[in-house]
Amino acid sequence: MHTTTRGKRTDIISGQTACSGGRRSVNISVMDPEVSVLLHCTPWKGLREGQVRVELSTRYNRHCLPGLERQIEEVWRERVTREPWLFNGAKFRLHSATFTPKLQNKPESDVHSTLCLPPGQAGCNGPQKWVSGAEGGGAAQQRGKTGPDQTQRTTENTNGAGACKCRDKKTVDVLNSVSLHAYTWTHGAVMHSTNVGEAQRESSHCPGTLRDVGSHKRPVLTLHLGLTCYKDFLGTNWSKNVGDLVRRGTNQFGDPSSLLAQPLGVGAVLRTSDNLVVFLRRSQKVAEASGLLDIPGGHPEPKAVCMGVNEDSIRVEQLPQEAVVRELFSSVQAEIRDEVNIPLSCLSAPILMGIALNHTSAGRPSAEFYISCSLTAQEVKDFYLQGGPEASESTDIVFLSRQEVLQLNEGAPLWSDLCPSAKGAVVLYRLVLPDQD
Repeated sequence: MHTTTRGKRTDIISGQTACSGGRRSVNISVMDPEVSVLLHCTPWKGLREGQVRVELSTRYNRHCLPGLERQIEEVWRERVTREPWLFNGAKFRLHSATFTPKLQNKPESDVHSTLCLPPGQAGCNGPQKWVSGAEGGGAAQQRGKTGPDQTQRTTENTNGAGACKCRDKKTVDVLNSVSLHAYTWTHGAVMHSTNVGEAQRESSHCPGTLRDVGSHKRPVLTLHLGLTCYKDFLGTNWSKNVGDLVRRGTNQFGDPSSLLAQPLGVGAVLRTSDNLVVFLRRSQKVAEASGLLDIPGGHPEPKAVCMGVNEDSIRVEQLPQEAVVRELFSSVQAEIRDEVNIPLSCLSAPILMGIALNHTSAGRPSAEFYISCSLTAQEVKDFYLQGGPEASESTDIVFLSRQEVLQLNEGAPLWSDLCPSAKGAVVLYRLVLPDQD
């Protein structure tokens, strides 16, 4: 492990080296209650931007109740009084996600397999929907910013394409297996996967892997998104009464997360040209996960897609779907630029590994990406020490070898030093292996 403290130039070297090529079989048997995996993209070693779609609708917004809205406003007023630098901001809300083979001449509704987001154990409406078997709650640790954006970004429209024709049950099982918490079919059958090597072997049989260059054979992941905001996050996911909100959502709407904000975050496993993975030591001054190791990350911003519109006035009808996908992928690059101070020109196109849930904030979702960098660890360290727009959020930069990251699990001494978002990203990286031939 190599680490650098801002203002100091010290290295701690563990002697670990980068893992050589060749398929590895890695068992993930940890049961860390802080994190779980909602979905992963192992059969394709991650998804590119053109393989991901979004569906935006007010149907995917949080359900509002008069009493709850008053409580949210009260919590917000109290927080702003104590911390006047806080500001509200629009976020995307993840309702669910769908892997769609999109068979030719077949309507999508006939063939899709949907994953739901709720943090508590309950059924979801509709066929083939997944619900988590672990209830979240307690104090939150979110990747949100607590100050104005230092760098304005805009998002251009791009076109998505491609679908995988594989409907083999074995492949579907791999698609929907999880590494930490069991997920349950609504008709009662339980599927649970803790063996990463098995998932990798099974996924190698899928004809829609990235080895198939025909775009018509590629899988399509659709994210069902609504809108939410930071204020609603503080008043729901981060509420001391979040357990009651989960139960009310289950009883009134059949969906434990229906009353929660569930803002979608992003994070990146960033690998240097000399095969080291970048972590940041969070400042003691930040509100969430202070002092812990994190990966670069933040949130995709609706305002980046809807320039010139007040954040409080943004509506889903104003957001082009292609532009939202572009923002999802480009936002993680922007976070690396702002937090690590690496030029965008040095970063590869992001690869989506999957979505992890942070159960310290009631199952808050985060899309975790893999990005390679053309710089060495020393060059990354030099840029970091110069300071970027969000330099105040971290104090150290830490480099782990690829082998060290692949060996990270609940039994490793360093595991307890990771914040939940970093744990989720590490689990997905070990599972998907996006950088292994």
